Amino acid sequence: MTLSLSLLENKGMNERTVDVTGPAVMEMTLEELQQWLVQRGQPAWRAQQIRHHVFHRGVTTYSAMTDLPAALRQLLKTQLPLMTTTAVIHRHSCDGTQKLLLQLKDQRRIECVLIPEQNRVTACLSTQVGCGMGCVFCASGLNGLERNLSVGEMLEQLVHLRACAGRRLTHIVVMGMGEPLANLDNLLKVLEIACDPHQGLGISQRHVTISTVGLPARIRRLADSKRQYHLAISLHAPNDTLRNRIVPTNRKTGIAAILEAADYFWEQTGRQVTYEYVLLGELNDTAQCAQQLRYLLAGRKAHVNLIPWNEVPGLPFRQPHPHAILRMVRTLRQAGISIKVRKRRGADIDAACGQLRQQAIQGILPTWPTNRHATPPSIHAECSNSRTGSDNPSRPNPPPDG
Repeated sequence: MTLSLSLLENKGMNERTVDVTGPAVMEMTLEELQQWLVQRGQPAWRAQQIRHHVFHRGVTTYSAMTDLPAALRQLLKTQLPLMTTTAVIHRHSCDGTQKLLLQLKDQRRIECVLIPEQNRVTACLSTQVGCGMGCVFCASGLNGLERNLSVGEMLEQLVHLRACAGRRLTHIVVMGMGEPLANLDNLLKVLEIACDPHQGLGISQRHVTISTVGLPARIRRLADSKRQYHLAISLHAPNDTLRNRIVPTNRKTGIAAILEAADYFWEQTGRQVTYEYVLLGELNDTAQCAQQLRYLLAGRKAHVNLIPWNEVPGLPFRQPHPHAILRMVRTLRQAGISIKVRKRRGADIDAACGQLRQQAIQGILPTWPTNRHATPPSIHAECSNSRTGSDNPSRPNPPPDG
């Protein structure tokens, strides 16, 4: 199901009655918002009141902030927009996943995804417009990197998704468009607000996962921040020769340096590192790759998240055969490595990273792929028998809680 922009506006998701070339509430710090209000004769504590509405109640219009004086609501409507982003496409999957294509004030577009489950609501967040890492299987980088997202633009994704969910967000996975650690300064500011129980969304640090292709210096800096975020490294290959083909930036780093930085992260934070591995049929899912990955990670405090590839039109890869998935699972589990196969979510709405934006750039309607190699129940059953109790294939985000 797809909602048009006009429908979204009618649902109250956007109240934008002023030119958004200036600042918006979500781009302002609490202190800046307080100063703006005081300069207009309003008490500073109204700033906390406004932010509470947005973050705790999921309010996205001033009209819904009925405990604000009518005169103040009118002032805010005419002089200070809540947000600068607009949801131009809103898709609902049959499995409950929702995907938004957001338009920024410079007309660029990004994606964010909501993944609801019974006891958790996960927001998948983008950090850049496009991506410069060049992973050959990913739609996000097909047009290269355009720019980093601001703090406000990342926060607004969370606000949009909170409104879509109709309940509080419980988890964040920074796995959308872009390389999160390449925009680390802004990302850390966003997560500080998101995890603030009073002036933010109140999400536990242990429920935040940051994904990276592996930038060793930035991984160490993240470790030194002493935050309790999960780290997920997009490995995708067990040796440098193959990884150089799949993840071109590996030529500047190499797997050894990435693993050393990951080990440092574990030492500093005590947080188990997740290694993401997109399975590309007959490329990195062979028996030899399985054995190499086993030797690479054996003895490390590691969790492997296997991700059968989502087909992207125009890319020359194929989905892995179920037997190759099962072989990889058994090989790693025999070495005592925690592993799960990620359940495919939102396939009918092109929820994989960058697909919807790419379609908008090309000006084409989506052609939703069918799952030619649906993972059989036997694989999911085997993957659910975790040694650590964390391998639940029904969970879309990679690390176990805690």
